[in-house]
Amino acid sequence: MSDLMNTAWEKVKLARHPKRPTAQRLIKDLFPDFIELKGDRLYADDPSILAGIGTLGGTVMTIIAEEKGGSTEEKIKHNFGMPHPEGYRKANRLMRQAEKFGRPILCMIDTPGAYPGIGAEERGQASAIATNLKDMMGLKTPIIVVVLSEGGSGGALAIGVGDYIMMFENSIYAILSPEGYASIIYKDSQKADVAAHLMKLTAEDLASFGVIDEIIHEHEGLHVDPDFGIEQLKNAVIEQTKRLSKRSISALLTARYEKFRRMGVYLEQGEHDE
Repeated sequence: MSDLMNTAWEKVKLARHPKRPTAQRLIKDLFPDFIELKGDRLYADDPSILAGIGTLGGTVMTIIAEEKGGSTEEKIKHNFGMPHPEGYRKANRLMRQAEKFGRPILCMIDTPGAYPGIGAEERGQASAIATNLKDMMGLKTPIIVVVLSEGGSGGALAIGVGDYIMMFENSIYAILSPEGYASIIYKDSQKADVAAHLMKLTAEDLASFGVIDEIIHEHEGLHVDPDFGIEQLKNAVIEQTKRLSKRSISALLTARYEKFRRMGVYLEQGEHDE
């Protein structure tokens, strides 16, 4: 048990490694012609979400990415990757634009969670997340999702509905942080390593549950050799974009709906024996 706990907690620490590249690096490498588009047309622009258009493998795509920032100054600028409602509304605006022009969408998840501040709640944080979940389920264009480092709660799910979902092998995806889980269950955030194991938040766990479709290998880790992992992601995105673009819209939407309906389905012990 201790080895398993250590494995899960090690993944958490690698996902948070200070030298792990953020979405800005991936966008720079994958989309040299990236054009950023800002603003939600309602309130403001949220730097926690980078969004725009770029070309990959000859296909123009819309990119929606949660950005944590690298240096201390950048982290503050990007609010440590915790989006406000205007960030999710910006994402929604550009995803609808992608649907209008027939562009596939690539979403990069990297957030500890949506920003829980009073201002964000006053401006409709929960509503913005819920609207994105509803609208993404029906967008008439392919959606590819990748968890870059941390995928936390509704902050991640708000750009996490897709036809094909990938995770880097040292990323995590969960309902909340291990520290938060441990504080609730054990009343002790110091038991985060135990919580990490129980939460089943690793790429291997989520692949086994059918929550994600592919694990992107990192070789020595993105914090050591980012080029390898980014190249693996590039190949996967190009391949899946071509595959999904061949589907009819009705087939795409049906498969997307069924994919998410299957999540969380399980059999009680003994049911399979009936």
